[in-house]
Amino acid sequence: MKNRAKCKLCNTIIESFHSTDYAMCKCGEISVDGGEAQRCYANDFANFLRVDDQGNEIVVTVIETATEAELLTKKPNKKELLDMLDEMVKNIENLPQNALTLPITHYDLWSALALISQILKTKK
Repeated sequence: MKNRAKCKLCNTIIESFHSTDYAMCKCGEISVDGGEAQRCYANDFANFLRVDDQGNEIVVTVIETATEAELLTKKPNKKELLDMLDEMVKNIENLPQNALTLPITHYDLWSALALISQILKTKK
């Protein structure tokens, strides 16, 4: 699908054709960038419609996520850390049998040990 969108306020259809192509609607409410990377921006996503290759307008659903800065500064409590560890164990248990016998990387080991260390250091 092309990186194409329509502004509900000014009815302008914009498209980004390649990785360095930035396009903004006439009123400045929405913009798209990055060609196939499909980056998009809006002052209010209620005014943003994705336009597919056949010209159909698609209402987008915006999922709020934490910013990288918020993730780096937030200190999870002990319950949240234990939940992360349980999730990690559950994901490993759900791997196919042949994947369970494959070697792990140092990064995999570091991730598990860092999480366990943080749990043990957390008081609440």
